[in-house]
Amino acid sequence: MGSFLALVIVVLVVVTLLKMVRIVPQGYEWTVETFGKYTRTLTPGLHLLIPVYQSVGRKMNMMEQVLDVPSQDVITKDNAVVRVDGVVFYQVLDAAKAAYEVAQLEQATLALIMTNIRTVLGSLDLDESLSQRDAINAKLLRVVDEATHPWGVKVNRIEIKDIAPPRDLVDAMARQMKAEREKRANILDAEGFRQAAILKAEGEKQSVILAAEGEKEAAFRAAEARERTAEAEAKATTMVSEAIASGNVNALNYFVANNYVEALKAMAASPNQKMLLLPIEATGVIGAMAGIAELAKESLGQQQAATKAMPPR
Repeated sequence: MGSFLALVIVVLVVVTLLKMVRIVPQGYEWTVETFGKYTRTLTPGLHLLIPVYQSVGRKMNMMEQVLDVPSQDVITKDNAVVRVDGVVFYQVLDAAKAAYEVAQLEQATLALIMTNIRTVLGSLDLDESLSQRDAINAKLLRVVDEATHPWGVKVNRIEIKDIAPPRDLVDAMARQMKAEREKRANILDAEGFRQAAILKAEGEKQSVILAAEGEKEAAFRAAEARERTAEAEAKATTMVSEAIASGNVNALNYFVANNYVEALKAMAASPNQKMLLLPIEATGVIGAMAGIAELAKESLGQQQAATKAMPPR
């Protein structure tokens, strides 16, 4: 009987020691309750509690945790129904507040996030909801973090994972995108044709300008040539006239023979002439040729005499 009592005492002592010693693992904090009232928080490490008088209340996870936000249907500002889901990263900073300020912390945080997702997306159009995801995340984070602060919780990040419009709306958006791409392609094609037409017209303009410049230059050259020819003919006529006025018969023969030869040349060059008959007066042309030779000799002799008469330098 004595041994049995001793065994009972030993068991009670062991149980008491186990109740007194508490080892809190890293990343957790435990609350201590005295007769059911919160008194203090146990940090990671070894702690001693008075059995019956003190007990462990809540074991709070102080590490950052991930909470999946289930998908839900949300109506946007333009009455489009989209299906939205997300993920939230949060961390308990105050174990006592997280344990005693809110019941079922995860469910309360999840309900708060889902409600604010509906509020934020309901104030935006469908296009804004699809294109401004970063702004939506930032707005959700600010609102939810402020709401969970009294619970001793810090919401670090909220990410919208997917925003899925209805299938018919997706098809309509695809058609709209295709039409927009075709519109841009047609605009680019029209712009290309316009540039090509402009370049072609510019090239034709430059070609016409250059052709006109060429014709102008050719006309100027031809007029200049005719002017010089006329000047030469006038000078020759003047010289012949002066020789005739001085009584030189050879000059007159030259003038007549020159016109006679030009007339024969014109007759020979006519496309309607198949045969050329020289008149009897052709012998007169030969005599005129002799006069031309005499005139040339006389002119040459005068130049030599003028050269000899010049005083030496």
